[in-house]
Amino acid sequence: LRSRWHISQARIRHRFRGAGGFAFMLTAPLVMPDVITGLSLLLLFVALGAMAIGFTDDYTKDVKKNHEGLKPMQKVAGQLVVGLAFSIWAYSYVGSDVILPFTGKTWNLGIFYIPLITLTVLFMTNSANLQDGLDGLLSSVTVVGMIAFGVLAVLMSRLTGAKALLGETSRDAVAILCFTLAGAAIGFWRFNHYPAQIFMGDTGSMFIGGVMVGAAVVLKCEFLLLLICFTCVMSSVSVMLQTAYFKYTKKKTGTGKRIFKMSPIHHHFEMCGMKETQIVAMYAVVTLALAALAILSAVKWFA
Repeated sequence: LRSRWHISQARIRHRFRGAGGFAFMLTAPLVMPDVITGLSLLLLFVALGAMAIGFTDDYTKDVKKNHEGLKPMQKVAGQLVVGLAFSIWAYSYVGSDVILPFTGKTWNLGIFYIPLITLTVLFMTNSANLQDGLDGLLSSVTVVGMIAFGVLAVLMSRLTGAKALLGETSRDAVAILCFTLAGAAIGFWRFNHYPAQIFMGDTGSMFIGGVMVGAAVVLKCEFLLLLICFTCVMSSVSVMLQTAYFKYTKKKTGTGKRIFKMSPIHHHFEMCGMKETQIVAMYAVVTLALAALAILSAVKWFA
């Protein structure tokens, strides 16, 4: 059950839902003349598709005054449609092989690539949405994550081993887009850190989830999502563990028990006494360390 404090905070956030969500999207047209390639358009497709679902949810809540927004199954259906269209496009344009971390080899998933990438889109967009629960939390890890993907794109366009593995197609346009979005996230964080003045809502959080998946797919480094987006992944994992354990213990003992004081896990840290700023700093440092590991592993693969 939510604390009264959390409910009051949620009500305050609802007044500003989605106000800053377009801040990320508006950066794309500024660099479009420099990034119009098949890879960058593929990335933008999944990002904007996910954002459209988030915007519909925010619009339903704020303008239509339907506080429930889209029903869960409506969201899932929209995310699956976007994910399926994206995965089919990626399958035909990028290919079905993905890089295996720390090996310098690829794994061809064949036709299974399409359902797996579709589910990845579903998982990551919801994970980003779940992590957007504290002032400056998602925007701070987005800065680090987009810089990491930008650096990976630069390396993959320069290192000889990467060209041999991925072909001669330049990833420079993807790097430009990633660095631009990192800059947008920095500007957004300026007004989103505690105490926040603007909020991204589902519009922004689902856009970010889509961007992360899109960047990983066009760079063929889907497995690196586990490192670069570790905190987002753990937001979803903590919710699933909490729900499963509660249902299991309720069935066995008649009384549901919880692993965490509250999920997603950043609220557990909050209820343990950590300040919002401390949690944000911890998440940013963890993301920075794991992103650095991801980049170093790429150098090891391709140098």
